[in-house]
Amino acid sequence: QVQLVESGGGSVQAGGSLRLSCAASGYIYRNYCLGWFRQAPGKEREGVAAIPYGGGRTLYADSVKGRFTISQDNAKNMLYLQMNSLKPEDTAMYYCAASYRYCSEAYLRGYEYNVWGQGTQVTVSS
Repeated sequence: QVQLVESGGGSVQAGGSLRLSCAASGYIYRNYCLGWFRQAPGKEREGVAAIPYGGGRTLYADSVKGRFTISQDNAKNMLYLQMNSLKPEDTAMYYCAASYRYCSEAYLRGYEYNVWGQGTQVTVSS
């Protein structure tokens, strides 16, 4: 069974950068889609970015395009989210997730993802 553990969250000023990491354990098929989601207090969960575990086309929410970069390292079973030019509205709990479906099917729809990490908090101050 796949398990996911996030790390790397913290507090940063607007304009700063953070890199989130997600350690995956268990057997992950190459066609699985790995994604990052976030949820701010009082708001709905939002899909941020996704990437096929075997590599390939990445997906991004419009709100983070050009600022965030998702990547994965199969050899280490790691998923990353590099976040640059952070804004106060990026403040949220960030979760990594795995979908048993292709990214072209799961896209950034949270209900398509089957396994979730416990989350890591990102706080951006103005």
